[in-house]
Amino acid sequence: MQKIVSIKCPKCNNNHLFYRYGKDKYGYQKYLCRNCNHQFAPEKPVSRQLQNYPRCPVCGKATFLHHDYDFYSNFRCCDKICNHSMFVPKSTAILPASMSKLAGKTDFKRMRYPIHIIITALSMFYLGKNSFRNIALILRIVNNVKVSHTTISNWCKKFAPLFNNLSLDLMPMMNFDSDEWHADETVVKISGKKYYIWFIIDSETRFVLGFHLSPFRDSNQAFTLFNSVKDLGSVQSIVSDRYNAYKMPIKTVLGDKVQHIRVESFKDDISNNLIESFHHQFKAWYKTKQGFNSYDSANNLISMFVFFYNFVRPHSALNGLTPAQVAGLKLTKKEKKKYLLVA
Repeated sequence: MQKIVSIKCPKCNNNHLFYRYGKDKYGYQKYLCRNCNHQFAPEKPVSRQLQNYPRCPVCGKATFLHHDYDFYSNFRCCDKICNHSMFVPKSTAILPASMSKLAGKTDFKRMRYPIHIIITALSMFYLGKNSFRNIALILRIVNNVKVSHTTISNWCKKFAPLFNNLSLDLMPMMNFDSDEWHADETVVKISGKKYYIWFIIDSETRFVLGFHLSPFRDSNQAFTLFNSVKDLGSVQSIVSDRYNAYKMPIKTVLGDKVQHIRVESFKDDISNNLIESFHHQFKAWYKTKQGFNSYDSANNLISMFVFFYNFVRPHSALNGLTPAQVAGLKLTKKEKKKYLLVA
């Protein structure tokens, strides 16, 4: 039986003046309207896929996908008068920061030595410039505790997940809303190869909000860094050097409302000297280690250094307080023992 299809031009509503006009690429019969010369295939099923695109934040109208990249998409307003351009990050595509990839112990169970001895050894390593052999010597002379320097080295690496969990528990008690966050990267060596450590610091509290260790120095690593700290607080501006890798990640992940200040150290009114000062302290501790042996041990050691810098080390620029205390952390003596902030 022949299929009867009612033919009607979708453009001018003509229903009697047509030409057969071949077939389209899917094999459906096409017609040409003799009134308006519009071509159409009435038998072709209508399949319109609705795109879940965001609305324009300026005028509220629909947007279209202008460019699609690995970590973000660029949308433009359909209104030619508005023509607003917006950048939407792909959170699922951005890789997690290295500070969330720690391996080791999360408690002090089944340890041969008392907890206060372990905490003392960790404090001497991360707050000073002592080597593992010097710490073992001090513990033997002062505390009459014989412990191998290799054991102390293992302590300084294996407890990184434990202190990271303590940091995550304490973060909600602090306020990181600030005028400026400072971001920069520096070089470390792992087994003789160059790696880059990316830091971001709050200007008001000197608190290290996050870090990321990577063998690459490109925009993808900056995406990872800012995506890991975007929910910690609201910030008005990000201060960085003139490296172009920061430009798109800040604009995409943190939004257009956050101002990006690109400076040259020691020359502009607003400088990046705060994080350069932190790098000076970090390098002073790092140089005593003469590099790292592996990526995992380097990641763990840096994570522990950041914890002691944020929660244990008092800063003269902060009137003898720690960055965590300036950020609003107030703990009782019982809570300090719980979070291992006293030996």
